[in-house]
Amino acid sequence: MRLSQKWVDKLVNLPESGMGYQTVDVILKNGSTVRGLIVINCQDILGKVYFSEDDIVDIVASDI
Repeated sequence: MRLSQKWVDKLVNLPESGMGYQTVDVILKNGSTVRGLIVINCQDILGKVYFSEDDIVDIVASDI
């Protein structure tokens, strides 16, 4: 999933987990958290995601 500029701007300020990627937790409107997602270059969530960008409330650095 490609993220909009709103989330790219936030992710730029979060620490990298490795060269060019971040491990993040995505907090959704329904109150659930999807943990340990990989984001490449602050803009692309890897793998299949079962939510839309409209469902996202926040994205935070993961402690995984």
